[in-house]
Amino acid sequence: MTSPEASQNSESPESTPELAGVWANARRLHPIYTELAREFVLEVPVCADLESAVEAPGPESVEQAQLWLDAIDNKVQVHQLRQFLQTSSVVDAEGLVLLLQHFLAKTPHSDAQRDKADFLLVQYFSQAAPTDLDDNRVDVACVAKGLEPVLGAVELKTPVWLNALDRVLESARRCRSLDELLHGGVLEQGRKAKAQTGDLFYLPIALVAFTRFGYLMRRVFFRLMLADLNDIIDGLGELEDKGIETIDCRRAQFSEQEPILRLRLICQSWKVMFQAEYSSGQPLRMLVDLRASVKEALNLVAKGEAEAVSSGAGESIAGRAKAAAAVAAGAGGGVTAAAPVEAEAAEFEISVEPQEWNPDQDSPTNGEK
Repeated sequence: MTSPEASQNSESPESTPELAGVWANARRLHPIYTELAREFVLEVPVCADLESAVEAPGPESVEQAQLWLDAIDNKVQVHQLRQFLQTSSVVDAEGLVLLLQHFLAKTPHSDAQRDKADFLLVQYFSQAAPTDLDDNRVDVACVAKGLEPVLGAVELKTPVWLNALDRVLESARRCRSLDELLHGGVLEQGRKAKAQTGDLFYLPIALVAFTRFGYLMRRVFFRLMLADLNDIIDGLGELEDKGIETIDCRRAQFSEQEPILRLRLICQSWKVMFQAEYSSGQPLRMLVDLRASVKEALNLVAKGEAEAVSSGAGESIAGRAKAAAAVAAGAGGGVTAAAPVEAEAAEFEISVEPQEWNPDQDSPTNGEK
């Protein structure tokens, strides 16, 4: 009969390499997570053995390290992780792979962990992909090849329930403005597609498909943001040509008489920022609202000019378009195009009725995998 001591010794050679691997990963993640905690002022007690870089810890130390990582994981939101990776120099390509492996290995799976893994996969692929990669070349095989350092070789047989992602992408590509993309129901369909997969999201082919989807959706965002910025800049130039110097931009969190010159400088700075295609924290709502404000100012000017031509007078439009009347009357300088402001500037509403998710057609729970 084997004594307890002998049994314990016989297990040691098998358990030690496993503990050593977990500890090695924890030590590599430690500087990243320490910086995360500092960046977002997370109140998490330090892990003493990780701080002192113990070389050969016992099982209890390894467990404490895992609990420390979990505590930070539970506090960090996906938008914070996105911001951190865009602004911190702590995470290089190797660190990104380490983070990915960490989140993909965590169980049980939660929605927050899935969203973080999804973001990290797209971030990794976008950093590794050629800058001149055409959308038409971004197929499943291309993305699977790019993710090989993380996922290894992936069988490229795509389940039918992942076809829904292509339909969402087609809807996104039909959008003509950022407002339409953000509030037309397209993004909600993408979220539903991800949520419906459950744990099947972690199948290698599903990870590849969602990475492709996220990468191409970022491309759509980028193109629409630049298009909106160009429309704003063109509209500001048109207003300046008509002698308008300020416009009402309260809906976009600016002032009632915001100088066009300042708006132009802001738009130019945004344009530089958006050159980094995968930057985070873009003022999307502000951009959409600013485009609407410029369009409203142009409409007021056009309406004022039309009324002035038909009536022969330079009267304001209901007291709200003094600039348009002044321009029509030949005043020209130092005027403001004032847009009507609703009480408590209403939230944007969905402009297109979202299509309902079809569980019979697209759900991965029908038994087809």
